[in-house]
Amino acid sequence: MSTTAERLFSEALELPDAERAALAARLIESLDSEAEEDAAEKWETEIRRRVEELDSGAVRPIPWSEVRRTMLGLE
Repeated sequence: MSTTAERLFSEALELPDAERAALAARLIESLDSEAEEDAAEKWETEIRRRVEELDSGAVRPIPWSEVRRTMLGLE
């Protein structure tokens, strides 16, 4: 970590537990918002691709009962 980050970390450790938790949550939330924007766009693209594959017959949907049997090794 940079010197600034180390200083901020040391200062944050002096905060009461509730304030440290709130600060940590806000820092994590700030990372999530960037990831979510990118993830939402990528998921939309992926969903469109999957729907196109289903509509064109390129893939065959597998019923849950079959997936479950395979996962449990019942076949």
